[in-house]
Amino acid sequence: MVGNDTGRHDHERQTIQCGERARRLNPGAAGVFRKSLPHTVERATNGAALASSQRHLLGIEGLSRETALALLAKSAEYHEVSRRAVRKVPVLTGKTIINLFFESSTRTRTSFELAGKRLGADVVNLGGSSSSMSKGESLLDTVATVDAMHADAIVIRHTASGAPHYVASRIRAPVVNAGDGMHEHPTQALLDAFTIRRRLGRELDGVVVAICGDILHSRVARSNVLLLTLLGAEVRLAGPRTLLPHVPNALGARTYDRIEPALEGADAVMMLRIQQERLGAALLPSLREYSREFGLSRKRLDLAKPGAIVMHPGPLNRGVEVSDDVADGATSAILDQVEAGVAVRMAVLAFSAGAT
Repeated sequence: MVGNDTGRHDHERQTIQCGERARRLNPGAAGVFRKSLPHTVERATNGAALASSQRHLLGIEGLSRETALALLAKSAEYHEVSRRAVRKVPVLTGKTIINLFFESSTRTRTSFELAGKRLGADVVNLGGSSSSMSKGESLLDTVATVDAMHADAIVIRHTASGAPHYVASRIRAPVVNAGDGMHEHPTQALLDAFTIRRRLGRELDGVVVAICGDILHSRVARSNVLLLTLLGAEVRLAGPRTLLPHVPNALGARTYDRIEPALEGADAVMMLRIQQERLGAALLPSLREYSREFGLSRKRLDLAKPGAIVMHPGPLNRGVEVSDDVADGATSAILDQVEAGVAVRMAVLAFSAGAT
């Protein structure tokens, strides 16, 4: 019986990964953030044909500039709501949001929960250890069960790239991608763009953003490159050669194997987390050496424009990616990103769950 469960999970993971490869080869076919046409018909998991009118946020790839700007504008409205004494608006009253997190998270999961509750929705949180997947149930069976309870939107984070796309094509409810493997993290990119615009007090056309760290494995970097360039920014990527894309400029942004040239004249500097597991893969010699060569110190930050903002998606490894004085300095926007995360996810949930 255990062998059958293992085989089913392996087959499901292979299906997700194959679907993701096909989606990358034909990105135009992906419904990344769309409202499906009223007459679109999708096949349900039970074999019944369902008319689909749901709206998904599966990634930044394929997102229009108009839609991105509309979401950022709505986020600004919700940002003000979050600063009121009463932080609730009855936009999703009577709606149910289910958060399915199969990967550890503090900021993203908490902000999605707060976003749903501040919109008046009922929010249910499920994790890998608290779901029946810990008993051998497949991802498809888990989401089909949740879908049968008539959720109005499902937020999913998964270790497998393409998992949200796999789920979205098989259930009724709108799906929001809260991070899938090394693929994308769309709401992080949206909150980062929101933070940059707010701190600089201008649109992103012509803004120079340097993203430094583990570019190769980062879904945050990929989504940010896609969104920031869509909005007119110049994006530079920097990191050790072992942590850069194997094909230079593959993500559509210029890459550097030294941090200094990427920082010169930058308006915003985004440092990425160095994952401890990379040390065991012979990709980095040590955290000490990484900090010495690529850590953001006050001296390095001086290469950027005066007043350049400092960002980090978290969790932050102090003294490794960013020095203490820079992380806590006047130009640090790290906590601004956290605050923006709730507002941006309110805007996304309001759209996905059908609010007008």
